[in-house]
Amino acid sequence: MQRKLIRSAGVFVAIAAAATLFAYRSDDKSPSAKKNLFTPVDAKELKLPAGFSATVLASDLGATRHMVVGKNGDMYVKLSKLKDGKGIYLLRDTNGDGAIDEQKLFGDYPGTGIAIKNGYLYSSSNKGVFRYKLNDKEEIIDFDKPENIISGLVDHGRDNAKPLTLDNNGNIYVTVGSYNDNCRQAGSAKGMSPCTILDSAGGVWKFKADKANQQFADGTRFATGVKNAVGIDWDNKTNALYVTSHGRGKFDDMYPQYYTPKHSAELPAETLYRLKEGDDAGWPYIYYDHFQNKKMLAPEYGGDGKKVAGEKAINPLVAFPAHLGPNALMFYTGSSFPARYKNGAFIAFHSQSSELKKGYMVAFVPFVNGKPGKWEIFADNFAGTDLVKPTGPIQHRPCGLAQGPDGALYVTDDLNGTIFKIAYKKK
Repeated sequence: MQRKLIRSAGVFVAIAAAATLFAYRSDDKSPSAKKNLFTPVDAKELKLPAGFSATVLASDLGATRHMVVGKNGDMYVKLSKLKDGKGIYLLRDTNGDGAIDEQKLFGDYPGTGIAIKNGYLYSSSNKGVFRYKLNDKEEIIDFDKPENIISGLVDHGRDNAKPLTLDNNGNIYVTVGSYNDNCRQAGSAKGMSPCTILDSAGGVWKFKADKANQQFADGTRFATGVKNAVGIDWDNKTNALYVTSHGRGKFDDMYPQYYTPKHSAELPAETLYRLKEGDDAGWPYIYYDHFQNKKMLAPEYGGDGKKVAGEKAINPLVAFPAHLGPNALMFYTGSSFPARYKNGAFIAFHSQSSELKKGYMVAFVPFVNGKPGKWEIFADNFAGTDLVKPTGPIQHRPCGLAQGPDGALYVTDDLNGTIFKIAYKKK
């Protein structure tokens, strides 16, 4: 039913879009003159804790990745594939009725990362970072002339997103994911030793947030051994950087003597790390086995599924089942959700786990006094089908998270370009 409603909304969008030509009408301030571009639809198929409800705000937007919401409610959504030659959406509800009635596409580059900090909107391409000056209302002053902050980051096509976050001391942190799944030598089962990919990828780099035209060499490798941290956020409560990293792929393709297809399906863990400067999470030399709760030596470097390793590598704060694809991380600072959610972390999972027979969901990790508790499923059934016995295709793949000024949680889906808004109604 939800999918039919979303499709109906999509048809409405197409009609409205044709009428407005997706124009941004900054000269038209009359709320009565605005026509809704999207009709909000209750997302009744989502499974949420008691008291929460979800709404589909928009659909068919394209490959919507990360998202940020300004203090004025403006929604900025990054696209990994250009739409009409542009890679960022500005979506607006100008009259406060809950429906989007203005939109603009801008930025001529695809990408994933987006954030607002100290009067600027920061946005990443797959090779660098740009920023746009905001006015006092957090509106972009000039859409056509972003400032180039960072360029020259590695982009080999695979895992090339550049998610980003900023601290409170003028630094910006950018993930550079590895373009090689396990750092094997070409045509071999052996790992490169040392893994020279780590010189330019497989970690998080730190740059100055306010310095123009920085090159890769101007940055500092803040943490290494992090294969692909698509989820990244700076937590103001603990004043620290956190990331969620994707684990490696198959073991049994080259090492059937040690690993079965079941091992490949259920290992290694996806991980949540707290990073400090100089940390090493161990990729590609080790992986984390959440069944044994140990760091294991990778088979490319002599491992057999039993040998532990990585004494100097950091431990994950939380380990999740394999292949869930943690694509966004957001610490919740709002007050509209129940108190237990404050300062906890939401994580958007972009794929599914064969171990759990679950996926395409938003999870929550409570934090108390800076320490994580047991993770739980917060919002489920974005897939729209039973993952144990599927009756149809996957409908939505959660990819981005954002917090609105009212404390609501926004979730993007990069499969069908949908934006969900999750709110809580106090009893």
